[in-house]
Amino acid sequence: MSPVPGSETPRVAVLIPCRNEARTIAGVVQGFRQALPTATIYVYDNGSTDQTAEQAAAAGAVVRRESLPGKGNVVRRMFADVEADVYVLCDGDGTYPAEAAPAMVARIQGECLDMVTAVRVSGEAAAVYRPGHRLGNRFLTGMVARLFGDRFNDMLSGYRAFSRRFVKSFPALSRGFEIETELTVHCLELRLPVAEIEVAYAARPPGSSSKLRTLRDGLRIFAAIVLLLKEVRPLFFFGIAFMVLALSALVLAWPLFVTYMETGLVPRFPTAILVTGLMLLAFIALFSGIILDSISRGRREMKRTRYLSIPGPAGPP
Repeated sequence: MSPVPGSETPRVAVLIPCRNEARTIAGVVQGFRQALPTATIYVYDNGSTDQTAEQAAAAGAVVRRESLPGKGNVVRRMFADVEADVYVLCDGDGTYPAEAAPAMVARIQGECLDMVTAVRVSGEAAAVYRPGHRLGNRFLTGMVARLFGDRFNDMLSGYRAFSRRFVKSFPALSRGFEIETELTVHCLELRLPVAEIEVAYAARPPGSSSKLRTLRDGLRIFAAIVLLLKEVRPLFFFGIAFMVLALSALVLAWPLFVTYMETGLVPRFPTAILVTGLMLLAFIALFSGIILDSISRGRREMKRTRYLSIPGPAGPP
């Protein structure tokens, strides 16, 4: 069922991916029921071994299950299954305030946006926002800003609102916590209308632990950024490889050139062969980037066409 442009009562779906959040999920569901009384709240259980599903159902959520482990797999399933006009995606750990959701939904509708991201503010949050996570977020957000565009202050936030046309045209290829990176780069690649809103970031209750592992998941997110760079900006990616290989070849070739000019001889054939191989690889990388850049442009046009085929938010009258 397609959304109706101009509708005054958009269908809102709250999507909560979670695993082993029995201590917090009931409060999260109740918070969203109060903040968005007309919304349908979906909790997707990702292999919990505690009472997460039962607690969510008792609190009034529609409970579904995704067997493939990883937040990215859950988000892909949710985006495919759920039909709505506006979607609110939030973690089930109770760290994000449900009362911010109406403002996020209002901005999606009122400003015809495709994504609104909740930025975790500092201050009291500094005590609950682990230093490793905060430092990693700043580094990775800055990396994405330099490579793809500087439009976000909290790339790894787990609290966002989306338009229908974003959700139904988003590829969702990630498997784990790198899904937030993919969401961000998708917006930057297609230059979609987005906004941010500041929210207070709360501490987890005693006995509740984060599923995010700073080093392991940080490396996975870093690898995802590199992979997305290759897919989205292949000429830039392979251009770097070209420069590294070509400069290495020139540095190694310079002593050979000087010796040849002085004596007319090339005494170090292994080095000469290495230089030739490096330069060949450099130009292979360059032409690969040129070819893949054309393919990437075609894929971007297809994504844009699919995006435009879905009605957007109603917007102001």
